[in-house]
Formats: sequence, structure tokens, C-alpha cells
Amino acid sequence: MKPNVLLIEDNAATRFGFVRYFSKDGYEVFEAANLAEASAALAVRRFDIMILDINLPDGNGIDFIGTARTNDLCIPIIVITGQGDIPLAVEAMQRGADNFLTKPVDNAALAVFMRKMLEIGVLKKQQSARMRLEKKYDFFIGEARGMQEIHGLAIAAAASDIPVLITGETGTGKGMLARWIHQQGSRASNECVELNCSSLRGEMLSREIFGNAKGAFTSADQDRKGLLDIADRGTMFLDEIGDMSIDVQAQFLKVLEDKSYRRLGDVKLLRSNFRLICATHHELDSLVSSGQFRQDLMYRINIMTIHLPPLRERMDDLPALVDYLLRSLGSSYAVLTEDIMKMLKDYPWPGNIRELKNVLERALLLTPHGTKVRQAHFSNLTNKRLYQPATKQLTIQVVEETHIKAVLEQTGGDIEKAAKCLNISRATLYRRLKQINA
Repeated sequence: MKPNVLLIEDNAATRFGFVRYFSKDGYEVFEAANLAEASAALAVRRFDIMILDINLPDGNGIDFIGTARTNDLCIPIIVITGQGDIPLAVEAMQRGADNFLTKPVDNAALAVFMRKMLEIGVLKKQQSARMRLEKKYDFFIGEARGMQEIHGLAIAAAASDIPVLITGETGTGKGMLARWIHQQGSRASNECVELNCSSLRGEMLSREIFGNAKGAFTSADQDRKGLLDIADRGTMFLDEIGDMSIDVQAQFLKVLEDKSYRRLGDVKLLRSNFRLICATHHELDSLVSSGQFRQDLMYRINIMTIHLPPLRERMDDLPALVDYLLRSLGSSYAVLTEDIMKMLKDYPWPGNIRELKNVLERALLLTPHGTKVRQAHFSNLTNKRLYQPATKQLTIQVVEETHIKAVLEQTGGDIEKAAKCLNISRATLYRRLKQINA
């Protein structure tokens, strides 16, 4: 693949000579006569190297270095400056440029610079990838047979590039599994972009996914990249895709068909080579039957489906899971007594692993370092309206409703505090309350 060069130079003759020379030398050169054209080019394409003149018709090239670095931290930048502008060149280096040359530029000398800068750019990207990989996303599997099967599916998903749909109740670890699959796959060195579809609606969700052109709406004072731009060569993780509005579903289906899209208010066709992972706690078949989810989109996203069971169905793994979570919180299994473990085993865990982690974290915060956790630190579990003996059979709906009501009472009816305790958005809490009171 030819290296992509962005040449930002206002002199047409200089650009012509540069393009002619370096096109023959195996480069693909994109020209920009000013900063506005350069910004537009960066908005739609990634470049391997940038050649930047300092004095441009619509601004100072030095100020543009920060913009370029915002788009790509690793892109090599070579500044071109006049003979009398050496102090400006030094300032450019201080602002993030990698090197500079003075006019008139010898193309042969510049070619040597470019080869060196491209090698440095590759090293920077490799280092960035290593740093990203050091941030490990672990995922607890356990010994249950069902979880071992899930582990096998996850390994197969990571080894391929097909769309994956992860289903399961809220708090079962769908997001962690999605990030694990990305990290184990061939795209691990690139971005894993996450978006919760239940947090945005309609046009706001479209703007987040597709981006927008300048002037697309009243407050759009500049071109804005969408998540599809950022996910190029990486992974896009759409959490709670079942809450995506039907109009956005139609737009996104088009993207999946040919990996091309347009920003809002723009006619330019863009492309994004991303891998898709989705998650939902909804039954998509039911949403399709009720007309809330497109059947053709469902077929596109569930080529491989991985269902994560709720915590109450894998209680044999609870001791190992508790130990894993305690270690992730900087503690050890030794802080828990047998009575506390029995209490944890008897609790139905409507909030699943997320709730378990929150409960353990709260208990550790209340416990002096090096001492045993007291049973009183789990008072939220022993509340009679919330805690039920394992012998009494409860439906998921009843447990969830009881839990929500208890948290609301504990927070004095404060919706914002209750939503934070439950680890859900206010909109979701309002929707659950409406269902409860219906």
C-alpha cells in the first residue's frame, strides 16, 4: 500500500513539483492549499505523513499542528519554512512537529526525511499499540459448563471478523466480554469504540455515529467526526442496540451492507472498515414482532450470538467470582467470613455481577485495611423487603421491582441518586418505574 502524504502548501507550483516527484517515488499525495482544505482532508482520511508550510492564507501552520495531533497522535509532521523563519521552526518543533526544512526544498533531501519520519511513525504506532494492549480487559469465565462453552464461542469470535451479538441481563458482563473479544482479535492495536444506544435518541444518536458536516444544523460550526470514523480498522461496540430507534436502524443497516456512509448534512461518501459487536438485554425476536426492531438488521448483527447467563444461574462459581472481584479491588478473599459468604450465596443478585462488584466495593470502603469485613456492611442485602431466602421462588420481575423500590426508599425518592446506585440512566429508571406503576 502506498504511503498517504498530506501536503499543505499554498504555492501551486511548489505543490505541482512535489506531487510529480513523490508520485513517481511511490507515494500517494493529497494536496491542500490552505488550512481549511487540510482540515477537510483530515476529517475524511488518515494520513501516514504530513508536510506543512508555516505561512498559509488562512492562518499559521504552527497552530494547525495541535489539530493534526488531535486526529492522530502518531502522524509524522515535517514543517517547511522560509530562511528567515528559523525561530518559528523551533517553535513548531516545541508544539509537536517532528522536523523542519527550509525553502527552497530539495526534493531528494525531503525524500530522505520522509523515509526516516515514516519509520519513526511506525515505531510510534507500535508503541501506542503496546501501551493500549497493556490495559488488559479480563473476563471471568469460571468452571460452570455453560461458561466454558461461552469461552469457546468467545475465542472463535475473536479469531474471526464476523458481527457478534452478546445477550443477557443487565450487569452480566456483556461490555467486558465485548472488549475481551476485541483485545484478543487482529484489530486489537486499533480503537474499540463504545456507544450505549439507550443514552441517545434519534438525531443525537445519528450525529454520534455518523458525525456531521459544518452547517448541518444550527450549532454545527465545524465538521465533526462520528464514531464510524474513529472505529475505522478497529471495532465498534454498540451496547443496548435493542434501544436504537427505528430510523437510525435503517441508516445503520446501509452502513453494514457496504461499509459506506455520509455524515449528517454532507453529500460526500465515506468508508469505514470496522468490526461490529452488539449487546442487548432485550429479546430481539420480541422487538421484531412488535415492530420496534428491523428483522433485516437483526439478521445482520446476530451471525454469532453469545448469551451470558444471570449470576443466579451460576452460583457454583460465586466463591471464585468473589475472589476475582476482591483481587481486582485490591483485596483478598480472606476479608470475608463464612457467614458473609452464605449471605452472598442466598441473595438472588438481580443486578448480577455489576451489583456484586458494587456491594463488595462498598463493604471494602467501610472496612479498615487488614481487618475482616463486618456483616453490617452488607445491610443493603439484609433489608427484608430486598433480601429473600433462597427457598422462596421469585420471578425476575418481582425481584427487580422490589430492588428498585428499596433503593428509591433508601435515597428518599431522589431519582438521580437512585439511578446511580442502580447503575442505570435516569431515563431507564423512569421507564422501569412507569412499567412498575402501569
